[in-house]
Amino acid sequence: MRILVGDIGGTKTALAIAEPDAGGGLVLHHPERYPSAEHAGLESIVRHYLATHAVSCSGAALAIAGPVSGRRSQVTNLTWQIDADALEQALGLSRVLLLNDLEAVAWGIAALAPEDVCELQPGEPGAVGNRCVIAAGTGLGEAGLFWDGHRHHPFATEGGHAEFAATDAREWALREFLRRRHARVSWERLVSGMGISALHAFCCEHAGERSPYPVLEPAAVAAGAREGDARCVETMALFFRLYGREAGDLALKQMALGGVYLGGGIAPRNLEALRASAFLDGFLDKGRMRGLMARMPVRVILQPQVALLGAARAWQDDESPGRPAVAAG
Repeated sequence: MRILVGDIGGTKTALAIAEPDAGGGLVLHHPERYPSAEHAGLESIVRHYLATHAVSCSGAALAIAGPVSGRRSQVTNLTWQIDADALEQALGLSRVLLLNDLEAVAWGIAALAPEDVCELQPGEPGAVGNRCVIAAGTGLGEAGLFWDGHRHHPFATEGGHAEFAATDAREWALREFLRRRHARVSWERLVSGMGISALHAFCCEHAGERSPYPVLEPAAVAAGAREGDARCVETMALFFRLYGREAGDLALKQMALGGVYLGGGIAPRNLEALRASAFLDGFLDKGRMRGLMARMPVRVILQPQVALLGAARAWQDDESPGRPAVAAG
């Protein structure tokens, strides 16, 4: 097996060549990242990548930040439409597999080494059962791993687009603030990079200050919080608590006693702030279910190539329908 693997999102497109290693694992060659918005579509990026590295491959497994329907996908935060049949014909590939990017991350969990994760909550020792993945980055992705008693079966969701529910006066004001800008307020509008920018604008307005225009980029808000800017500190505190709330709600719906995994770029880039935040307060604050939540391990994925590894694992499983989906681990 020598295939092209890709992680295609609204901000970046990552590509690599995946091959099995001698130990039965996977190795990635020639990893590259491209700014997605600077390209008209995926085909041109792949052509450039293959020509630059002078490599050939038998097929491709592509993780898409958007819902996959059959052999097609629309990237949620881009105008790109990706068609597996068209890519096979245009690039001369024998097979192209499309899967949701968070489904790919779910596939990749079993490929992670101990140093590839950071524990936020140990949970119950030896915990087994369903798992879930939630990833705040450009958008908010969510996926699950069903445990059948022997192995995990990853599946995609679009849970990040579920409706945000306010719980107190400030959150009702936040909801109304966002409703003036969007017809519908989903969790992705708050728990994402765009969410950090929106939360900062809200915190400024709610404090009687003028909202910044243009809004601050999420990296600038995070940097401002580290430097002690009051409004940026308030923003990141609110962001992490909301992140914990939605992660906890997802974990309840999935009954994720086998573990909750945080993917995406925001958590690992702000790990110290996350660990010091009210994330776990939001996660555990589930009333009578608090004891259940405390049994769930919570871990941050530090491996930036987890979706690429997961796409390759999904390809392997798709090639061999009789093999286990994801071994216990």
